[in-house]
Amino acid sequence: MAQVSVQINGRGYQIACDDGQEAHLKRLGDYIDNRVQELTAAVGQVGDARLLVMVSLLIADELSDAYAELGVARGGEGVAARMDQEESLSLAIEGLADRIEDIAESLEAT
Repeated sequence: MAQVSVQINGRGYQIACDDGQEAHLKRLGDYIDNRVQELTAAVGQVGDARLLVMVSLLIADELSDAYAELGVARGGEGVAARMDQEESLSLAIEGLADRIEDIAESLEAT
C-alpha cells in the first residue's frame, strides 16, 4: 500500500492508496486544493471543516451535472427530443430554401 502526501489549504495530509495510484490521487488532491483556493478567494478563510464541506458540495454539484450529461449522451429522452428538434429545424430550413428559390425565380422572370 502506497502513501501520498497531498496539500489542501496549506495543510499536508498523508493518504494511503493502492500501488500505482499515487499520481492519480495527487491530481485529485491538487484539484481539491485548487477548488479550496478559489472558494477561499471568494469567501475568505472560514475554517477548514466549513471550506471542505463547501468544496465537497461544489464538487458534488459538478458530478451531478456530469451524470445528467452522461444520461443524455447514453440515449436518454434528451437525445430523442434533440433529434426531433433537429428534424423539425431541418424541415423548416428546407421550406425556407424553397421559398427563397421561388422568390428568386419570380424576380428573374420579371
